Amino acid sequence: MNKILIIEDEPSVLEAISAYLRKEGYEVYTAERGYRGLEYFEEIPFDLVILDLMLPDISGEEICKRIRKTSSTYIFMLTAKSSLEERIKGLDLGADEYLVKPFSPREIVARVNALFRRIKDTSESTNVVSFNNGELIIDRDKREVKLRNEEVAMTPIEFDILNILSSNPGIVLSRETLIDRVLGPDFEGVDRTIDVHIKNIRKKIEADTKNPAYIITVFKLGYKFGGGQ
Repeated sequence: MNKILIIEDEPSVLEAISAYLRKEGYEVYTAERGYRGLEYFEEIPFDLVILDLMLPDISGEEICKRIRKTSSTYIFMLTAKSSLEERIKGLDLGADEYLVKPFSPREIVARVNALFRRIKDTSESTNVVSFNNGELIIDRDKREVKLRNEEVAMTPIEFDILNILSSNPGIVLSRETLIDRVLGPDFEGVDRTIDVHIKNIRKKIEADTKNPAYIITVFKLGYKFGGGQ
């Protein structure tokens, strides 16, 4: 049973989301304060954190930073901040998805179900692939990435994007295709969501982010993987 932590200070929102998720069979823990949520996170291995940004005791952004220091657990951010810059800021901090209030609890459930379907599909792959004479190694079973034999910490969405691109070397994949395959067809964000994740991946695996060897931009079309096996 997948474990989900919801950190949200609005009781009505917290109750609605948790009720819908429990009905779907998830094991749900809730916290109305950020520090209590962090205590739960240190005690229990969660598969997903649903995190409100505007909390009374500590900001959601700070919680996201702390989680990302030690874990690649999926993080869905919930907020009333709807500007593009705010969304990009959230993704830069390591969030995997960004949902703007108001939203339907059924939308949350649909996103969560799609997320765990993708995780299941990925985990069924058991192969390990290497590129550029072993410089970059992707273990699709363990969902691990190594660069020059050093493990690279990636968020789940970053791994999924890299995995899909590397599984189709030399093939240009549009932003829309990546959104559909990584975030799901019901995702209602913006194309720049993918661009932010790509930027973060490049920081982690490219020797020169301005002249990338692995994730190459194809002007007006999308991205392709340039590593050779």
